[in-house]
Parts: sequence; structure tokens; C-alpha cells
Amino acid sequence: MLKGFPDLPPIWLLATMAVSWAIGRAVPHLDPGAPGRWIGAALVAAGLGLILWSALFFLRHRTPIEPHHTPTALITGGPYRLTRNPIYLALVLIAAGFALRQGSALALLPVPALFLVLDRRFAAVEEAGLRAAFGAAGEAYIARSRRWL
Repeated sequence: MLKGFPDLPPIWLLATMAVSWAIGRAVPHLDPGAPGRWIGAALVAAGLGLILWSALFFLRHRTPIEPHHTPTALITGGPYRLTRNPIYLALVLIAAGFALRQGSALALLPVPALFLVLDRRFAAVEEAGLRAAFGAAGEAYIARSRRWL
């Protein structure tokens, strides 16, 4: 990572979207058509809704939402019953939806890279943080929940 560069999931999302946009402009002939655009809009809306729902739980529990901060509460309700990483899942949904709206199926190519970055650089590291911060309770939550879906 570049020194001083904010290593945050939304920055990775923006980079992914920029690459998808560039691909969509360079290779527009593989257009998924109107259904692809509608599905893309639905995925973006679902992702934004999931982020808001998830963020409410951080606010309610008064624990930091930033990935590089130590959690002060173990959140296991709401979207966290379904996945340990609903915000990262939402970012992938937004990236996929945005890509579908670019007029080229090839614009989806950067989305798996975003998934891998979020999985390895953030989700896996946060699981270690949950274990360190919450011990057996964190381990139990990790054992009974899925990292993604």
C-alpha cells in the first residue's frame, strides 16, 4: 500500500468502480441490455440498504465501524446473523451492480478482485481481531456464522 494512502474498503470499491467504468467505455459492444441495467440498479440499491442496516448496529453498540480499529462490542444481530461481513458483501453487490450498468459484461471483471481484497485484507484480519477482543465469545460467533453467505 502507498504510505499515507487510506486503506479502507470504500477506497477499494471506488477503484473497482473506476476500472469497471473504464472497461465499459473501452468495450461497450458486450452490452447486457436493459435487464442487466435494472439488475445492476437493484444490486446497488440492495448494497446501500445493507450498509445502512449494518451501520445502525455499529451505532447502537457504540463500536467503531472502521476496519483497522479494535471493536468494543461483538455484534451478532441483524445482518450479522446472516454474515460476519455484511458491509463487505454490500460493497461487492454495489460493485457488481455498478459494473452491470456500464454497458459491457466485461466490466464485471474487476469485481472478483474486490471480493478477494475484502476477504483477505479485511475480513480475515478482522476475524483475528474478534478472537483477540472477545475470546471464546468471538470464537463461538465465528464458528456459527459465515464469513460471506
